[in-house]
Amino acid sequence: MALPLVLLLDSPLLIAVIFIAGIGGSFQYGLHVSMLTSPSSFIKELVNHTCEQRYGLVLNAWQLSRIWSFIVSIFSIGGLIGSLCAGHLVATYGRRRCLMVNNAVAIGGALLMLLSKSTMSFEMIIIARLLYGLNSGIGLTAHALYVLECAPKRLRGMLGVSLSTFASMGKFFGQLLGISELLGTTDRWPWLLGFSGFTGLLQMLTLPILPESPRFLLLDRNDRAGCEAAARRLWSSKVDHASEMEDMQAEHAALRGVRIHSVKELFLERSVRWQLITTLVTFTTVQLCGINAVYLYSFEVFTAAGIPSHQLRYAALGTGLCEVSTSVACVLVIESTGRRVLLFRGYMGMAATLALLTLTLYLQAHVSWMPYCSMVLIFVFIFFFSSGPCKEPLLNPYVNVCYHAYLSVYLCAAGVTTSLPGEIYTQSFKSPAFTAGTTINWAGLFILGMVFPLIVENLEYFCFLIFFFFCFFSAVFVWYVVPETKNRTVLEIAVAFKQMHHKRRAMEEVKEDELTSDCVLCNKATKL
Repeated sequence: MALPLVLLLDSPLLIAVIFIAGIGGSFQYGLHVSMLTSPSSFIKELVNHTCEQRYGLVLNAWQLSRIWSFIVSIFSIGGLIGSLCAGHLVATYGRRRCLMVNNAVAIGGALLMLLSKSTMSFEMIIIARLLYGLNSGIGLTAHALYVLECAPKRLRGMLGVSLSTFASMGKFFGQLLGISELLGTTDRWPWLLGFSGFTGLLQMLTLPILPESPRFLLLDRNDRAGCEAAARRLWSSKVDHASEMEDMQAEHAALRGVRIHSVKELFLERSVRWQLITTLVTFTTVQLCGINAVYLYSFEVFTAAGIPSHQLRYAALGTGLCEVSTSVACVLVIESTGRRVLLFRGYMGMAATLALLTLTLYLQAHVSWMPYCSMVLIFVFIFFFSSGPCKEPLLNPYVNVCYHAYLSVYLCAAGVTTSLPGEIYTQSFKSPAFTAGTTINWAGLFILGMVFPLIVENLEYFCFLIFFFFCFFSAVFVWYVVPETKNRTVLEIAVAFKQMHHKRRAMEEVKEDELTSDCVLCNKATKL
């Protein structure tokens, strides 16, 4: 049997799917998040000049901060709207077509960004950020569904992890382009903010060479001939086409007469209760795993370790490069390791690192070499974060710390977590499951951005203990509740969930029967 990497290298069009879908999908999200850090001072200056020239107002610090916070948070609002619409759009118009049309939103936002400085209009930046959020909310769901449904069973995990790999690459490119040697200058910052228009245009021009996903054609459009033609184009001859078609046919037969469900029906359906709980727990933990706090304190850790302030941006690039390289390595090992093991190992590794990091930060003022230990632990945490559940694009703290505390936010959809709904749900529940997961992320993104500064202000580095609890709980939950999905069909995974749950319930019933029997025997003995 051929190795997964050999199968992938022998499928050139499938490799094209990874890169073309990625460049206009999760890559865009990473770009939108990280690129705003570098030109923050230039944007604030534009806001000041616009208000002074247009309205004769000189903004106070708190007024400028409020406008800036709105520019930042409007991205999350757009993402939430996009994620709520995405499920219906990808089910109605198809995955590939939805990605293609979504690029027009990114290009429109890029044009507004490019014109914002010359027209002295920060309102254009606000509208563009809203459009970028809308683009990301739709693109993440469409990207995930398209890539996962184009993958044969043995490559599903590898292609699923590529979602977060491109998100990490987008974040890294946003950081790289934002340095002063490239686009992070007074004259060139609008081109930095409008760069995503180029990536959107690139995807729009290249997507037509790719077919629609085979699973969508068969299970949603009932187009068996189209499904077989797409599969022949996408998959290597070494892939067992007969087995793959048989699995899809089995799912098609099971879903015959079943329509695409809504989010409300997903929450009410008992047959997918454990899959839903798994989605809620894993996507919530992405927001509460502590990566925000780790990146926030990396600013003072790097400074205490002797890195000059003007060099912190390059240290930030180092953390981004660590994230990208780890995510690429995860792509190569996920099929041999398994999703469940990666989730468990990632959560437990992050929990242990958070506990140690709390200790080293506490001792940092008393032991001269302790900042170096903290710096090592930061990179260790990023390693577990990137190789396990939550490979997300993050912001790095080489600018104002208060701004970073608000802005250090990221997507769900990450590593194993991002692709999980595409593996554990049947076709009729996939769209609402992705909608529910991404809605949790976008809502959490906004709420955490507002609450996180207060948590840090009151608890300081002891806030890591809160995140430790969530990581440890999620590790235990994954180990005892989530079955392995490696090399299994969706129907087999659904059966595995039921077996785990029913087995546990059966054991509880046996224990209750034994307890009842003991009580009966005790009563008889008492009477005697």
